[in-house]
Order: sequence, then structure tokens, then C-alpha cells
Amino acid sequence: MRNLDITTLRSFVAVADHGGVTRAAGFLHLTQSAVSMQLKRLEELLGLELLDRSGRTIALTASGEQLLAYARRMVALNDEVIGRLTDQAFEGEVVLGVPHDIVYPAIPRVLQRFSADFPRVKVQLISSYSLQLKEMFQRGECDLILTTEAAGAEGSETVADLPLRWIGAPGGCAWRQRPLRLAVGRRCMFRPQMIAALDAADIPWELAVETENDRAIEATVSADLAVHAMLEGTEAAHLEQIESGGALPELPAHVINLYGGEPGRGAVVEALADLVRQNFRMLRARQLKAVAG
Repeated sequence: MRNLDITTLRSFVAVADHGGVTRAAGFLHLTQSAVSMQLKRLEELLGLELLDRSGRTIALTASGEQLLAYARRMVALNDEVIGRLTDQAFEGEVVLGVPHDIVYPAIPRVLQRFSADFPRVKVQLISSYSLQLKEMFQRGECDLILTTEAAGAEGSETVADLPLRWIGAPGGCAWRQRPLRLAVGRRCMFRPQMIAALDAADIPWELAVETENDRAIEATVSADLAVHAMLEGTEAAHLEQIESGGALPELPAHVINLYGGEPGRGAVVEALADLVRQNFRMLRARQLKAVAG
């Protein structure tokens, strides 16, 4: 197995860019003989002539032209890796706030990719209610936050719009009971819409669980003792959307807003914001594809 050496590729790119060994040597802070030796080793490794030395100036052969594009990419990737792993600018901590009910499935993928791209940067994930996250962001306690809201808001960027769905236990029948038993958080953004929709449909309801602990809500719903509402596609594997055939009222769509993702907040924060955008837009695209299919 033969392996290309980044140092020789860098010298080759410099010669191509600067039109000769002398100028390339000055750019690389090497002697001309060192650059010439690296080019010779590269040609011997590949068994190809990369430079046409027959004229007064050095030109690339057809093989050299073909190699140049690969060499540029390999040198750039090498420099990116070294920069990400060693540059102190990519150290530290970034704080991301996400409502507990939209952590899955997008955020684990965001964290995994970000950790691979910025291994020396720690992400502190804060999971809370949208109102509390907005307060924390305004106090400067979070670099980025996501919220679930009825519409876009000033200072935010909408990264997804998703329908709100009734959620219950797989194969459950709690949704058939009257009064309908609800498991909701005290500060849940969806609570007013759930209650308003039920009242408008003249469906009696009562609170089975009113808590700030989402684990308690999930446990109650998965035990088929109550129903809940979540954005489509964000429910856990032990919960499912309720197909009531019209027995439960339609709920309004909501948006997921990103705060803190504007340019100028630093490469690390901007990279994390880009990953958040990509993953929530992919989530929405999957939902639309599923509906169309």
C-alpha cells in the first residue's frame, strides 16, 4: 500500500501556484533543493511525471493537472483537521438550550456531529420549557436556544414548522375515555391550545398529571392513563400518535424557533447553529415525505 505524504503534496501545490521551485521554496520557507527532492519523491511514488521541465518555466503535465485538484483538497483537509484539534480558538464551552419535548430525535445527532467537528469544545445541554429558556437567553446564560412557539418571534429564526399531534400509549385507549384525561406540564406551551381545542369541541377533560417533570408525563401516557400533545415526529419510541378518526379535535401547527444563530457570534456557535438548522429541516422534510408517501 502506498501513502501520499502531505508535505510533498504541499510542495507540489506551491510549485503549481507560484510557477516554479524558487518561488515555491520562498513561500514554504524551504531551500530549493528540499522542494525539488520532495517533488522527485512524489513522482517516484506515483510512477508519473508531474512537471514538464522542457521549457524555461515549469508546467504541469496532464497527470500533474489531474493530481492538483486532489492535492489541494488533501492539504486543505489536513489543515482543517490540525486547526480543529489544536487551535485554542476551538476550545471552551457552548451552552445550548432545548425544550425537553423536542430533544429527540434531532439533538443527539447534532451533538454527535458537533463533537466530531469540535472535540475540544464542550456542549452543555440545558433542557427546560421555552419560556424559561428565553429568559435564560436574555440573561446571557445560553449561547443558543430552541423554542416551540405558535409563530415566529422577533430576534428568532424559524427552523421548522410541525403539526401538533395527540400522543398516547401504543395501541392505547385512554383517548376514548370521557372526561379525557390529560398529562401536561404546568408551563407547557401546548397546554392552552390543547384545552381550547377540547373546549371548542365540547369534549370534557380533566388533569391526570400536572407536573414539571416530563418523565412523569411520559410514564403516565405510556401506561395508557392519559394523553398528551407533541410536535409530529418528536415523540419517543414508547409513545405514538393517536389516530382517533375525528374523535379528538385537530391541533394547530407550531414552529421551532432558533435564537442566537445570527452571524458574528463566533465560528463555534455558528457551526452549532448550522447543525441545528440542518437536522430540524431534515426532520420536517421526513415528515412531509411520509405524508406524501
